[in-house]
Amino acid sequence: MNTLDIVLLAVALAAVLVVVVGARIARRRTEARDGQLLARLTAANQALAQAHADDNGWARDILEAAAREAAGPQTPDALHLVQVIDKPGIDADEAVFHAVFAGDVREIRLGRSGDGWVAR
Repeated sequence: MNTLDIVLLAVALAAVLVVVVGARIARRRTEARDGQLLARLTAANQALAQAHADDNGWARDILEAAAREAAGPQTPDALHLVQVIDKPGIDADEAVFHAVFAGDVREIRLGRSGDGWVAR
C-alpha cells in the first residue's frame, strides 16, 4: 500500500465514523423530542377535554367523584379527563377518564343519570 491509499482509507473510515455517530445523535434527539411531544399532546388533550366540560357547565369535582366511585374499592393514583362527549339530550352525555393505578391505566366511562354521573 502506498501513502495515498492509506490516506484515502483513513478519510473513508473517518467519514463512516462521522455518519454513524451523527445518525445515533440524531436518533437520540428525535426520541427525546417524541417523548416531549407526546407529553405535551396529552396535556393539551386533557386541557381541551376540561375546557369542553367547563363550557357545558360540568363540574370537575363532581365528575372526579363519580370516576373515583366507578373505580371501585381501589383508589386511583391519578385521574385524567380525556374525552367529553356532548350528545343531544342530557342522558346521552359521556365523560371518559383514564385512571392510573400503580402505572396501570384503566378507562372509566361515565354517563349522565338524572343530575348525577354513573359508570357506563
